[in-house]
Amino acid sequence: MTMAGSNVVITGAAAGIGRAVAGLCAARGMGLTLLDRDGGNLDAVAGWARESGAAKVVALTCDVSREHDVELAFAASREQVGAVTGLVTSAGIDRGGMLHQMPTEIWDQVIAINLRGSYLACKHALRDFLQTGVKGSIVCISSPSGSVANREAAAYATSKAGVSAMVRGLAIDYAGHGIRVNAVVPGATETGLMWANTPKAEVEAMRQTICSEVPLGRLADPSEPAEAVLWLLSASASYVTGSSLVCDGGMLAKASFSV
Repeated sequence: MTMAGSNVVITGAAAGIGRAVAGLCAARGMGLTLLDRDGGNLDAVAGWARESGAAKVVALTCDVSREHDVELAFAASREQVGAVTGLVTSAGIDRGGMLHQMPTEIWDQVIAINLRGSYLACKHALRDFLQTGVKGSIVCISSPSGSVANREAAAYATSKAGVSAMVRGLAIDYAGHGIRVNAVVPGATETGLMWANTPKAEVEAMRQTICSEVPLGRLADPSEPAEAVLWLLSASASYVTGSSLVCDGGMLAKASFSV
């Protein structure tokens, strides 16, 4: 996939799948605008991206739930990197718990980062595409939790179901402009977010349990869903829009019964 000349904005770029996407894009000589609330790790990722071959790199501390932050980030991207051609929304949080015990502010925080943050990034990317005439590509990171339930994950599931629904709607609304909008649906992936609601002492036991239940028998490395993202960004996926590309080791295909 030759993608030199592309300029991509990545939210949640300081860690996990967002970081992996940044590395793959950098290796293909793309221009990058890296956004995250974690400015310290973000600077390290930006340095790594430059060393990996990115044409230009801008790293900005950004809270994607705040429209002013997102608007300023896209303005900086236009000025310092060039016309935006792609967007990856990878910023996300997970706060578990039974709904009747969950403080409303926690629910609001999950929706604000995962769903509102994706909406705001898409909104400003679409404005850029329309103003410049770029037939851009948007890839939102969704989750199997948007389709099937895990215990004590109602807030996260609601946010990701919303992301998947938004992707379908935007794909139809902007297809006439040549703009493609898709989602990647990663399963269990070895990231910090994977263990957000698991006590540290229980992580290894939980990892073994999950690996025993995933048909492919392991967790994904972040680079694996990142490869799916890269394909959807590229011209190789030029006739793909409104899709949810599942990269979950077979979990959604598996029946709940083991026989």
